[in-house]
Amino acid sequence: MHDFFERITAYIHWGLFLLLEALSGFLLFQYNHYQGSVWFTQANTAAAMVHEWEAKALSYLRMPAENAALMRRNIALQQQLDVMRHELALAKIDTSHTQKMQAEVLESMTLIPAQVIDNSVRKRDNMLVINRGSDDGVAPEMGVVSGTGVVGIVSAVTPHHALVMSILNSHSSISCRLRGTEYFGYLKWKGGKPLRAYMDDVPRHAHIKKGDVVETSGFSAVFPAGIFLGKVAEINNSSDGLAFELEILLSTDLANIRHVNVIDNHNKAELDSLLTQ
Repeated sequence: MHDFFERITAYIHWGLFLLLEALSGFLLFQYNHYQGSVWFTQANTAAAMVHEWEAKALSYLRMPAENAALMRRNIALQQQLDVMRHELALAKIDTSHTQKMQAEVLESMTLIPAQVIDNSVRKRDNMLVINRGSDDGVAPEMGVVSGTGVVGIVSAVTPHHALVMSILNSHSSISCRLRGTEYFGYLKWKGGKPLRAYMDDVPRHAHIKKGDVVETSGFSAVFPAGIFLGKVAEINNSSDGLAFELEILLSTDLANIRHVNVIDNHNKAELDSLLTQ
């Protein structure tokens, strides 16, 4: 016991020194705006770098599974393209006009590849952080997609990073439609399951069945029409009983996403100006 107290006495000045250093640092950053802002900025930068290193390490470990998923997605898209070509041939229509329109849509947009370096799916208002920012051409109100569908909308940017409002966010509202019809509504998330969202304001006379595809409507400059959102899982009545509320099984698993693309619509400013008139 005597040796124990001697050791404490021998090193107590170091403990007191560290305690005073910590206290002085806390007081400095807590009550001095400039030093606090510098510390906050440096801490956020360091945290972003750590998240990015972690994301890169995990991406190497998950690369085989991601490559397999991309291969399956490419095969499915090829099959859809073959079906479309067959239907166009049967209809005996001039495909040059369709190809011209598709080319014009693609030319008006640029995809900016990015990686997710921070993410959440269990909060009420979930957000993502990606490793592309204003220096890469990313700006607020740009849509973010993955190989499986819609991810979210850019909320804020810094030179090298961007904050994305996930579709798993209570403030998210994506204009959508039932594929092959003119029935549209808004995709919203109510919390809870990260693979379930809801499409509201669907008229009761609409012919709907489970498994119907839900896609973006193109009624905004954020997302072009036809981007996959999910499939109808349940058909329920709205709270007032005047319309349907569809429960949607989302196509994108936000809990397991690493690679995304930001959509830069070159015509967005022009479209936004028309919508505000």
